[in-house]
Amino acid sequence: MPEQLDLNLLRVFDALLQDGSVTAASERLHLSIPATSRALGRLRRAMDDPILVRAGRSMVPTPFALRTAPRVRSLLDEASALISADREVTPAELKRTFTIRINDGVAATLAVAAVEATAATAPGVVLRFVAEGSESTEALRDGSIDLDIGASGDDIGSDIRTALLYSERVVGIVRADSPLGRHRRPTLAQLCQHPHVSASRRGRSRGPLDDVLDAEGLQRRVAAVVPTSAVAALLVGASHYVGLVPQRLAEQYSETLGLRWFDIPAPLPEVKVGLRWHRRLDADPAQRWLRDTLRDAFR
Repeated sequence: MPEQLDLNLLRVFDALLQDGSVTAASERLHLSIPATSRALGRLRRAMDDPILVRAGRSMVPTPFALRTAPRVRSLLDEASALISADREVTPAELKRTFTIRINDGVAATLAVAAVEATAATAPGVVLRFVAEGSESTEALRDGSIDLDIGASGDDIGSDIRTALLYSERVVGIVRADSPLGRHRRPTLAQLCQHPHVSASRRGRSRGPLDDVLDAEGLQRRVAAVVPTSAVAALLVGASHYVGLVPQRLAEQYSETLGLRWFDIPAPLPEVKVGLRWHRRLDADPAQRWLRDTLRDAFR
């Protein structure tokens, strides 16, 4: 008769994939090493796969295990939400790792605030930030990530919840010794006298400013395209380029990077930064606490 899977076995699977070690997984689960080893044997029989295989001195997951891990994490999240829906969470006693996908430019201004806010009341919580890479919502659906923080997008499906964290305007930045830095609000013509760096994860050199310039019969020269505003700020600090970045980033890092920031003389769209999660996590008390804590920290 095939080995039956239950939630306890799935928890062992999840711990093994997170830690890559029977010993570490046993510590995480408060089980003995022999008990965890026996559970791995049961998992191997039930899933008809080795799950973890030896690679030198360490263990690595099989391709099947890697494909299965997000689905197992999603099932465990749903089970946790079902069991604890009506319970209150005690942050000081919470021992949990939350995986948050975040854009580099947003992380530069928000990561510190997020870590400090959670650590203040829940020292046992670990925030694991992962790079954006793509905007796919499948990572939320399959449990690979708990939250997604970034620029608000279009319709993403009824199963994905969203909340606006904040909106902010775009400003210009130049190196502190740039002639353009002497102007608090340079003209569009003055902006076009200097090469620009464009921040676009999709690799686009054109943006809303170009539409404004077209209407005025002007054109700028984009000399470089980088994936995030944070990289743009670093490049501007080491060059004679002009960059456009969110105001929070400019205010927080201008002095450190030797930059000056200024207003753009055009009504550019604001940057809207939002929070996304899957609806199955609505009722999970720990997830609700984390979302509320982040919203308060970023307000």
